[in-house]
Amino acid sequence: MIVLASKSFSRKAMLDAAGVDYESVPASIDERAAEQSMAGASPAEIAAGLAVAKAEAVSPAHPGAIVLGSDSLVVAGGQRFDKPSDRDAAADHLRFFSGKEMQLHSGAALVRDGEILWQDAATASLQVRELSAQFIESYLDAEWPAVAGCVGVFRIEAMGVQLFESITGDQFTVLGMPLLPVLGALRDLGELPK
Repeated sequence: MIVLASKSFSRKAMLDAAGVDYESVPASIDERAAEQSMAGASPAEIAAGLAVAKAEAVSPAHPGAIVLGSDSLVVAGGQRFDKPSDRDAAADHLRFFSGKEMQLHSGAALVRDGEILWQDAATASLQVRELSAQFIESYLDAEWPAVAGCVGVFRIEAMGVQLFESITGDQFTVLGMPLLPVLGALRDLGELPK
């Protein structure tokens, strides 16, 4: 059995589309406290570390199951961004992102009975176009609060695609999980057919 330690719509949609059977059980962790324990780590290492922490948090309630944790974080202009706390913060993030390259780091980990079986992270680069104040307001009118839980204030599968001029990297990484390596690891562990 595979347990997804997330309530993320996009992560569930990726697994559904790939034909992976799973149960979704959101993890409850203090992400900021977990990050503090990883001081000095790269953004990709932090994303993978948070994925591990989420999987480890869910694992004890599901003995014998492989728990899949995943996390994403954004770096732009040398600054790290978390999910916006409210609509005003989301607008601030978008104003800051305007015209800059955003690095999206997505990590994933597989844990069984508290043992880390596998972890990985991938990075995508997204060039944000120049965003007008009018666009930011109309965008948030349409997408808030749906993007409240999105670290880059966008859903690429929705209107968020309008934020960007170009994207370099795996589409699954942009959606929030390095799916191809996850599927490979699940095959290696005998959870999916080879």
